[in-house]
Amino acid sequence: MPNKVLSRRRVLAGAAGLTAAAILPRSSLADWKPTENIRVIVPAAAGGSTDVMGRLLAAHLQSAWGQTAVVENRSGGGGTIGTAEVVRSKADGHTILIGNPGPNAIAYSIFKNLSYKPDQLQPVSNMIRIPNIVSAHPKTGIKSVAELIGFLKANPDKLSYASSGVGQSPHLTGAWFLQLTGLKMTHIPFRGAGPALQAALAGDIQILFDNLYPSLPQVQNGTLNGLCVTTTERSDLAPNLPTMRESAPELANFDVSSWFSVFLPKGVPAPVVEALNLQVKAMLERDDMKKQIVAMGARADYGTPQQFADFVDAETKKFAGIIQKEGLQMDVQ
Repeated sequence: MPNKVLSRRRVLAGAAGLTAAAILPRSSLADWKPTENIRVIVPAAAGGSTDVMGRLLAAHLQSAWGQTAVVENRSGGGGTIGTAEVVRSKADGHTILIGNPGPNAIAYSIFKNLSYKPDQLQPVSNMIRIPNIVSAHPKTGIKSVAELIGFLKANPDKLSYASSGVGQSPHLTGAWFLQLTGLKMTHIPFRGAGPALQAALAGDIQILFDNLYPSLPQVQNGTLNGLCVTTTERSDLAPNLPTMRESAPELANFDVSSWFSVFLPKGVPAPVVEALNLQVKAMLERDDMKKQIVAMGARADYGTPQQFADFVDAETKKFAGIIQKEGLQMDVQ
């Protein structure tokens, strides 16, 4: 899912600065350690948030465990190709998946020919959550979700909204908003966040559902009107933007985010899961990592394996409901 493209040079420079002192004391972590190189599978192209979090985790694990950790980008199929590779990997802790909502919650309902199931992956922990954002072209005069609802009630089918593609998190954010309000807008999918943003900036599409980046800078400079963020809490980078759930009673339970997480293949021994989970916790508690997360417009979201498994199950069910109502079915490409 497209997100802010962070400089790989910045990420790698930060990784190079890691020291053993930045890691929690050895006695506080689980006893398992890898005995060979670690593969960190990123089911997305280089540069986006999935890739950034994979590289940060790999650098942390390499420093903490003293074993080489190699990031492998396996993009394609909406993240399902890389995920399927991890499912097929040996369950010994040496192959790690960086997950996100696409292949790990949405895919189960939207793809007819998906090659793996939820129980073939072991949830370890989430790492961060980033809001989605809703914006409008200034020529619409719409400056809030309440105004958007009012306009749609008075002018049915007069607006269209853009997203980064059918079945992506921004599309399903828009679909859920319309389902909950009983309103209609025409969905115009694009091949990625960049083209969708350009169409919105040009006024070709009136409303844009997007990940926080790249839209937030456009909202901050006034070329788009920011309407809301989609998480339960406001973004620290845009505290004046209300949440979707603040905007109308029927949206009181609205909560959609892009999340970036850690999975292992099914069958990995419990001590391995515990050791990796605690290293995720250690990474997120470092001061330098906290600054990096804030710069991404994200919030740290560590949890135990069971807490994360419950979260993924809830996300999967939420998206399944939205997808079923939309009647969406696709084949993995």
